Amino acid sequence: MPQEFDRNTGRRTQGRRRYTPSHLAGPTPPSQSGPQQPAPRKKKKSSSMAPLFYVIFVLGLSALLASLAWVAACDVLALNKSYEIATVTVAEGDDLSDVAQSLQDNGLIQSKLLFQLFARMTHTEVQAQGADQEDSNLITAGTYELNTEMDYRALISAMGSNSSNRKEVEVTITEGMTLDQIFALLEKNGVATTADLQDVAANHVFKYSFLQDLPTGDYHRLEGFLFPDTYQFYMGGDVLQILNKMLLRFDEMFTEEMRADAAESGYTVGEIVNIASMIEKETDGTDQALISSVIHNRLENPTRETGGTLGIDATILYVTGGTEVDVSLDSPYNTRTNAGLPPTAISCPGIDALRAAIYPEDTNYYYYALGDDGTHSFFRTLSQQQEFIASQERYQ
Repeated sequence: MPQEFDRNTGRRTQGRRRYTPSHLAGPTPPSQSGPQQPAPRKKKKSSSMAPLFYVIFVLGLSALLASLAWVAACDVLALNKSYEIATVTVAEGDDLSDVAQSLQDNGLIQSKLLFQLFARMTHTEVQAQGADQEDSNLITAGTYELNTEMDYRALISAMGSNSSNRKEVEVTITEGMTLDQIFALLEKNGVATTADLQDVAANHVFKYSFLQDLPTGDYHRLEGFLFPDTYQFYMGGDVLQILNKMLLRFDEMFTEEMRADAAESGYTVGEIVNIASMIEKETDGTDQALISSVIHNRLENPTRETGGTLGIDATILYVTGGTEVDVSLDSPYNTRTNAGLPPTAISCPGIDALRAAIYPEDTNYYYYALGDDGTHSFFRTLSQQQEFIASQERYQ
Protein backbone atom coordinates (compact mmCIF):
# COMPACT_ATOMS: atom_id res chain seq x y z
CA MET A 1 0.00 0.00 0.00
CA PRO A 2 1.61 3.30 -0.98
CA GLN A 3 2.60 5.56 1.86
CA GLU A 4 1.87 9.25 2.05
CA PHE A 5 4.14 11.78 3.75
CA ASP A 6 3.53 15.27 4.95
CA ARG A 7 5.59 17.71 2.96
CA ASN A 8 6.31 19.98 5.88
CA THR A 9 7.08 17.47 8.56
CA GLY A 10 8.16 14.56 6.50
CA ARG A 11 5.94 12.39 8.62
CA ARG A 12 3.82 9.71 7.25
CA THR A 13 0.11 10.37 7.18
CA GLN A 14 -1.78 7.28 7.97
CA GLY A 15 -5.37 6.57 6.94
CA ARG A 16 -5.98 10.02 5.50
CA ARG A 17 -7.56 10.59 2.17
CA ARG A 18 -6.48 13.32 -0.11
CA TYR A 19 -8.92 16.22 -0.46
CA THR A 20 -10.34 16.51 -3.89
CA PRO A 21 -12.10 19.76 -4.81
CA SER A 22 -15.72 19.37 -5.71
CA HIS A 23 -15.26 20.65 -9.19
CA LEU A 24 -12.69 17.94 -9.81
CA ALA A 25 -14.72 15.21 -8.26
CA GLY A 26 -16.64 12.85 -10.44
CA PRO A 27 -20.37 12.32 -10.41
CA THR A 28 -21.97 10.92 -7.29
CA PRO A 29 -22.79 7.33 -7.83
CA PRO A 30 -26.44 6.46 -7.67
CA SER A 31 -27.83 5.25 -4.35
CA GLN A 32 -27.91 1.58 -3.92
CA SER A 33 -31.33 1.74 -2.22
CA GLY A 34 -33.27 3.32 -5.10
CA PRO A 35 -34.78 6.79 -5.71
CA GLN A 36 -34.53 9.25 -2.82
CA GLN A 37 -37.91 10.08 -1.02
CA PRO A 38 -38.90 13.75 -0.34
CA ALA A 39 -38.63 14.88 3.24
CA PRO A 40 -42.00 14.86 5.12
CA ARG A 41 -43.70 18.27 5.62
CA LYS A 42 -44.17 19.62 9.10
CA LYS A 43 -47.84 20.04 10.25
CA LYS A 44 -49.08 23.60 10.72
CA LYS A 45 -49.68 24.77 14.28
CA SER A 46 -53.22 26.03 13.40
CA SER A 47 -54.40 22.49 12.81
CA SER A 48 -53.50 21.49 16.30
CA MET A 49 -55.29 24.64 17.74
CA ALA A 50 -58.73 24.02 16.10
CA PRO A 51 -60.09 21.74 18.85
CA LEU A 52 -59.07 24.31 21.44
CA PHE A 53 -60.89 27.10 19.63
CA TYR A 54 -64.01 24.92 19.37
CA VAL A 55 -63.95 24.16 23.07
CA ILE A 56 -63.56 27.85 23.91
CA PHE A 57 -66.47 28.75 21.58
CA VAL A 58 -68.76 26.13 23.11
CA LEU A 59 -67.86 27.19 26.64
CA GLY A 60 -68.42 30.87 25.80
CA LEU A 61 -71.77 30.21 24.17
CA SER A 62 -72.84 28.05 27.10
CA ALA A 63 -71.83 30.78 29.53
CA LEU A 64 -73.78 33.37 27.54
CA LEU A 65 -76.89 31.20 27.39
CA ALA A 66 -76.58 30.39 31.08
CA SER A 67 -76.27 34.09 31.85
CA LEU A 68 -79.36 34.92 29.79
CA ALA A 69 -81.27 32.07 31.42
CA TRP A 70 -80.30 33.36 34.85
CA VAL A 71 -81.39 36.89 33.99
CA ALA A 72 -84.71 35.56 32.67
CA ALA A 73 -85.20 33.38 35.75
CA CYS A 74 -84.49 36.32 38.03
CA ASP A 75 -87.13 38.35 36.21
CA VAL A 76 -89.78 35.62 36.11
CA LEU A 77 -89.21 34.56 39.73
CA ALA A 78 -88.45 38.06 41.09
CA LEU A 79 -85.02 37.07 42.42
CA ASN A 80 -82.33 39.47 43.63
CA LYS A 81 -84.67 42.49 43.76
CA SER A 82 -84.81 45.10 46.47
CA TYR A 83 -88.29 45.59 47.93
CA GLU A 84 -90.20 48.52 46.46
CA ILE A 85 -93.91 49.31 46.19
CA ALA A 86 -95.44 50.56 42.94
CA THR A 87 -98.96 51.61 41.99
CA VAL A 88 -100.06 50.32 38.59
CA THR A 89 -103.26 51.20 36.76
CA VAL A 90 -104.82 48.91 34.17
CA ALA A 91 -107.13 51.11 32.13
CA GLU A 92 -110.24 50.07 30.24
CA GLY A 93 -109.23 48.76 26.83
CA ASP A 94 -105.63 47.91 27.78
CA ASP A 95 -104.18 44.72 26.29
CA LEU A 96 -101.32 42.51 27.48
CA SER A 97 -98.77 44.73 25.79
CA ASP A 98 -100.07 47.79 27.65
CA VAL A 99 -100.06 45.94 30.98
CA ALA A 100 -96.52 44.66 30.42
CA GLN A 101 -95.34 48.15 29.49
CA SER A 102 -96.84 49.59 32.67
CA LEU A 103 -95.17 46.90 34.79
CA GLN A 104 -91.85 47.57 33.10
CA ASP A 105 -92.17 51.33 33.49
CA ASN A 106 -92.76 50.86 37.22
CA GLY A 107 -89.72 48.60 37.65
CA LEU A 108 -91.72 45.46 38.46
CA ILE A 109 -90.39 43.46 35.49
CA GLN A 110 -87.31 43.77 33.30
CA SER A 111 -88.55 42.21 30.08
CA LYS A 112 -91.85 43.21 28.53
CA LEU A 113 -91.60 40.48 25.87
CA LEU A 114 -90.82 37.77 28.43
CA PHE A 115 -93.84 38.74 30.52
CA GLN A 116 -96.09 38.65 27.46
CA LEU A 117 -94.72 35.22 26.54
CA PHE A 118 -95.34 33.96 30.08
CA ALA A 119 -98.86 35.41 30.06
CA ARG A 120 -99.74 33.69 26.80
CA MET A 121 -98.27 30.38 27.99
CA THR A 122 -100.46 30.58 31.11
CA HIS A 123 -103.54 31.65 29.07
CA THR A 124 -103.70 35.02 30.79
CA GLU A 125 -106.00 37.64 29.28
CA VAL A 126 -107.13 41.17 30.07
CA GLN A 127 -110.79 41.13 31.09
CA ALA A 128 -113.10 42.86 28.64
CA GLN A 129 -115.13 45.84 29.83
CA GLY A 130 -118.39 44.81 31.46
CA ALA A 131 -117.50 41.12 31.63
CA ASP A 132 -118.49 39.50 34.89
CA GLN A 133 -116.48 36.29 34.76
CA GLU A 134 -113.96 35.63 37.51
CA ASP A 135 -110.70 33.81 36.81
CA SER A 136 -107.26 33.87 38.40
CA ASN A 137 -105.77 34.35 34.93
CA LEU A 138 -107.90 37.40 34.09
CA ILE A 139 -106.36 40.83 34.53
CA THR A 140 -109.05 43.36 35.45
CA ALA A 141 -109.11 47.10 34.91
CA GLY A 142 -108.24 48.91 38.11
CA THR A 143 -105.47 50.42 40.18
CA TYR A 144 -103.26 48.01 42.12
CA GLU A 145 -100.59 48.26 44.79
CA LEU A 146 -97.83 45.86 43.74
CA ASN A 147 -94.23 45.27 44.82
CA THR A 148 -90.95 44.11 43.31
CA GLU A 149 -90.94 40.82 45.27
CA MET A 150 -93.90 39.57 43.23
CA ASP A 151 -93.00 37.09 40.50
CA TYR A 152 -94.86 36.94 37.20
CA ARG A 153 -97.59 34.65 38.51
CA ALA A 154 -98.10 36.77 41.62
CA LEU A 155 -98.33 39.94 39.54
CA ILE A 156 -101.03 38.40 37.35
CA SER A 157 -103.00 37.16 40.37
CA ALA A 158 -102.66 40.55 42.07
CA MET A 159 -104.34 42.26 39.11
CA GLY A 160 -107.44 40.06 39.21
CA SER A 161 -111.01 41.08 40.01
CA ASN A 162 -110.93 39.66 43.56
CA SER A 163 -107.41 40.75 44.39
CA SER A 164 -106.74 42.33 47.77
CA ASN A 165 -104.15 44.46 46.02
CA ARG A 166 -106.80 46.53 44.23
CA LYS A 167 -106.84 50.04 45.61
CA GLU A 168 -110.19 51.27 46.91
CA VAL A 169 -111.44 54.75 47.60
CA GLU A 170 -114.46 55.94 49.57
CA VAL A 171 -116.74 58.36 47.73
CA THR A 172 -119.84 60.04 49.15
CA ILE A 173 -122.60 61.00 46.73
CA THR A 174 -124.79 63.60 48.43
CA GLU A 175 -128.48 64.25 47.84
CA GLY A 176 -129.17 66.67 45.01
CA MET A 177 -125.94 66.10 43.08
CA THR A 178 -126.30 65.98 39.31
CA LEU A 179 -124.82 63.35 37.02
CA ASP A 180 -122.14 65.80 35.88
CA GLN A 181 -121.17 66.51 39.49
CA ILE A 182 -121.10 62.81 40.35
CA PHE A 183 -118.97 61.93 37.33
CA ALA A 184 -116.55 64.77 38.10
CA LEU A 185 -116.25 63.56 41.70
CA LEU A 186 -115.56 59.99 40.61
CA GLU A 187 -112.90 61.17 38.18
CA LYS A 188 -111.31 63.35 40.86
CA ASN A 189 -111.01 60.30 43.12
CA GLY A 190 -109.45 58.16 40.40
CA VAL A 191 -112.45 55.85 40.07
CA ALA A 192 -113.13 56.42 36.35
CA THR A 193 -112.96 59.15 33.75
CA THR A 194 -115.95 61.35 33.02
CA ALA A 195 -115.80 60.41 29.34
CA ASP A 196 -116.01 56.68 30.09
CA LEU A 197 -118.84 57.18 32.58
CA GLN A 198 -120.83 59.26 30.11
CA ASP A 199 -120.29 56.73 27.32
CA VAL A 200 -121.53 53.74 29.32
CA ALA A 201 -124.39 55.74 30.88
CA ALA A 202 -125.56 56.79 27.41
CA ASN A 203 -125.21 53.55 25.49
CA HIS A 204 -125.35 50.50 27.72
CA VAL A 205 -128.64 48.58 27.81
CA PHE A 206 -129.31 48.19 31.53
CA LYS A 207 -131.57 45.42 32.81
CA TYR A 208 -133.38 47.36 35.53
CA SER A 209 -137.14 47.63 35.05
CA PHE A 210 -137.16 51.35 35.85
CA LEU A 211 -134.80 52.01 32.92
CA GLN A 212 -136.48 49.83 30.29
CA ASP A 213 -138.37 52.61 28.53
CA LEU A 214 -135.47 55.06 28.39
CA PRO A 215 -133.81 55.43 24.96
CA THR A 216 -130.05 55.17 24.61
CA GLY A 217 -127.77 57.87 23.26
CA ASP A 218 -127.84 60.48 26.04
CA TYR A 219 -126.19 59.92 29.42
CA HIS A 220 -128.69 62.26 31.08
CA ARG A 221 -131.20 59.41 30.94
CA LEU A 222 -129.63 58.14 34.19
CA GLU A 223 -130.17 61.48 35.93
CA GLY A 224 -131.89 60.82 39.24
CA PHE A 225 -131.20 57.08 39.36
CA LEU A 226 -127.69 57.07 40.89
CA PHE A 227 -128.64 56.79 44.52
CA PRO A 228 -126.89 59.14 46.97
CA ASP A 229 -124.83 57.17 49.47
CA THR A 230 -121.26 56.46 50.58
CA TYR A 231 -119.59 53.88 48.36
CA GLN A 232 -116.34 51.96 48.21
CA PHE A 233 -115.09 51.97 44.63
CA TYR A 234 -112.05 50.32 43.07
CA MET A 235 -109.79 52.95 41.58
CA GLY A 236 -109.73 52.67 37.80
CA GLY A 237 -112.37 49.97 38.00
CA ASP A 238 -114.88 48.70 35.48
CA VAL A 239 -117.21 51.57 34.56
CA LEU A 240 -120.28 49.38 34.18
CA GLN A 241 -119.74 47.92 37.65
CA ILE A 242 -119.39 51.44 39.07
CA LEU A 243 -122.70 52.58 37.62
CA ASN A 244 -124.41 49.31 38.50
CA LYS A 245 -123.41 49.70 42.13
CA MET A 246 -125.32 53.00 42.39
CA LEU A 247 -128.24 51.80 40.28
CA LEU A 248 -128.55 48.66 42.38
CA ARG A 249 -128.68 50.81 45.50
CA PHE A 250 -131.54 52.79 43.98
CA ASP A 251 -133.31 49.55 43.10
CA GLU A 252 -133.00 48.42 46.73
CA MET A 253 -134.14 51.71 48.28
CA PHE A 254 -137.11 52.28 45.97
CA THR A 255 -139.17 49.48 47.50
CA GLU A 256 -141.95 47.45 45.94
CA GLU A 257 -144.42 49.21 48.24
CA MET A 258 -143.26 52.61 46.98
CA ARG A 259 -143.57 51.45 43.37
CA ALA A 260 -147.07 50.14 43.97
CA ASP A 261 -148.17 53.37 45.68
CA ALA A 262 -146.69 55.47 42.88
CA ALA A 263 -148.48 53.39 40.26
CA GLU A 264 -151.74 53.70 42.20
CA SER A 265 -151.35 57.49 42.06
CA GLY A 266 -150.84 57.31 38.31
CA TYR A 267 -147.07 57.86 38.20
CA THR A 268 -144.19 55.80 36.86
CA VAL A 269 -140.94 55.36 38.76
CA GLY A 270 -139.26 57.78 36.35
CA GLU A 271 -141.89 60.47 36.93
CA ILE A 272 -141.57 60.13 40.71
CA VAL A 273 -137.78 60.46 40.38
CA ASN A 274 -138.29 63.57 38.24
CA ILE A 275 -140.57 65.17 40.86
CA ALA A 276 -138.24 64.15 43.70
CA SER A 277 -135.25 65.71 41.92
CA MET A 278 -137.01 69.09 41.85
CA ILE A 279 -138.05 68.76 45.49
CA GLU A 280 -134.42 68.02 46.39
CA LYS A 281 -133.25 71.19 44.66
CA GLU A 282 -136.02 73.46 45.98
CA THR A 283 -135.73 72.81 49.71
CA ASP A 284 -133.27 71.96 52.45
CA GLY A 285 -135.43 69.02 53.52
CA THR A 286 -137.67 70.62 56.14
CA ASP A 287 -140.75 71.08 53.95
CA GLN A 288 -140.36 68.53 51.17
CA ALA A 289 -143.91 67.19 51.45
CA LEU A 290 -145.33 70.73 51.12
CA ILE A 291 -143.19 71.47 48.04
CA SER A 292 -144.39 68.14 46.66
CA SER A 293 -148.01 69.16 47.19
CA VAL A 294 -147.52 72.28 45.05
CA ILE A 295 -146.01 70.21 42.22
CA HIS A 296 -148.77 67.62 42.37
CA ASN A 297 -151.50 70.27 42.47
CA ARG A 298 -150.08 72.00 39.40
CA LEU A 299 -149.71 68.73 37.50
CA GLU A 300 -153.03 67.17 38.46
CA ASN A 301 -155.29 70.23 38.82
CA PRO A 302 -153.84 73.04 36.71
CA THR A 303 -155.49 76.44 37.07
CA ARG A 304 -155.95 79.19 34.53
CA GLU A 305 -153.07 81.04 36.18
CA THR A 306 -150.60 78.14 36.14
CA GLY A 307 -151.63 76.58 32.84
CA GLY A 308 -150.03 73.30 33.90
CA THR A 309 -146.56 74.85 34.26
CA LEU A 310 -144.49 74.15 37.37
CA GLY A 311 -142.54 77.41 37.45
CA ILE A 312 -139.54 75.85 39.20
CA ASP A 313 -136.41 77.86 38.50
CA ALA A 314 -134.11 74.98 39.46
CA THR A 315 -134.98 73.33 36.15
CA ILE A 316 -133.64 76.36 34.26
CA LEU A 317 -130.46 76.44 36.34
CA TYR A 318 -129.94 72.76 35.52
CA VAL A 319 -129.33 73.83 31.93
CA THR A 320 -127.60 77.19 32.41
CA GLY A 321 -125.69 76.60 35.62
CA GLY A 322 -124.85 79.44 37.98
CA THR A 323 -127.48 81.30 40.01
CA GLU A 324 -129.03 83.73 37.51
CA VAL A 325 -132.39 82.50 36.21
CA ASP A 326 -133.09 83.21 32.54
CA VAL A 327 -136.88 82.95 32.46
CA SER A 328 -136.90 83.42 28.67
CA LEU A 329 -134.62 80.42 28.08
CA ASP A 330 -135.69 78.46 25.02
CA SER A 331 -135.41 74.96 26.46
CA PRO A 332 -137.76 72.09 27.33
CA TYR A 333 -136.29 72.39 30.84
CA ASN A 334 -137.86 75.84 31.23
CA THR A 335 -140.84 74.96 33.44
CA ARG A 336 -142.02 78.56 33.45
CA THR A 337 -142.99 78.30 29.79
CA ASN A 338 -143.43 74.55 29.26
CA ALA A 339 -146.22 72.61 30.93
CA GLY A 340 -145.62 69.33 32.69
CA LEU A 341 -142.40 67.68 33.83
CA PRO A 342 -138.96 68.47 32.36
CA PRO A 343 -137.45 65.86 29.99
CA THR A 344 -135.40 64.24 32.76
CA ALA A 345 -134.77 64.57 36.45
CA ILE A 346 -132.51 67.49 37.38
CA SER A 347 -130.61 65.83 40.25
CA CYS A 348 -130.21 62.55 42.10
CA PRO A 349 -132.68 62.68 45.01
CA GLY A 350 -132.36 60.92 48.35
CA ILE A 351 -134.91 58.64 49.96
CA ASP A 352 -136.73 61.46 51.80
CA ALA A 353 -137.37 63.39 48.58
CA LEU A 354 -138.47 60.20 46.84
CA ARG A 355 -140.97 59.45 49.59
CA ALA A 356 -142.19 63.07 49.55
CA ALA A 357 -142.79 62.77 45.80
CA ILE A 358 -144.98 59.70 46.37
CA TYR A 359 -146.66 60.94 49.55
CA PRO A 360 -147.25 64.73 49.29
CA GLU A 361 -149.12 66.78 51.86
CA ASP A 362 -152.81 67.23 51.07
CA THR A 363 -153.04 70.99 50.41
CA ASN A 364 -154.54 73.50 47.99
CA TYR A 365 -151.23 75.36 47.53
CA TYR A 366 -150.08 76.35 44.06
CA TYR A 367 -147.29 78.79 44.96
CA TYR A 368 -144.45 79.21 47.42
CA ALA A 369 -141.63 81.67 48.01
CA LEU A 370 -138.54 81.81 50.19
CA GLY A 371 -138.67 84.44 52.92
CA ASP A 372 -135.96 86.53 54.55
CA ASP A 373 -135.85 84.04 57.42
CA GLY A 374 -134.78 81.24 55.09
CA THR A 375 -138.05 79.32 55.19
CA HIS A 376 -140.74 78.82 52.56
CA SER A 377 -144.20 80.32 52.72
CA PHE A 378 -147.03 78.73 50.72
CA PHE A 379 -149.99 80.33 48.93
CA ARG A 380 -153.15 79.43 47.05
CA THR A 381 -153.01 82.29 44.54
CA LEU A 382 -150.43 84.26 42.59
CA SER A 383 -151.57 87.54 44.16
CA GLN A 384 -150.89 86.18 47.64
CA GLN A 385 -147.41 85.13 46.58
CA GLN A 386 -146.63 88.48 44.95
CA GLU A 387 -147.81 90.37 48.02
CA PHE A 388 -145.45 88.30 50.17
CA ILE A 389 -142.51 88.81 47.79
CA ALA A 390 -143.04 92.58 47.89
CA SER A 391 -142.65 92.48 51.66
CA GLN A 392 -139.30 90.66 51.65
CA GLU A 393 -135.98 92.52 51.43
CA ARG A 394 -134.29 89.69 49.53
CA TYR A 395 -136.45 90.44 46.50
CA GLN A 396 -135.89 94.23 46.51
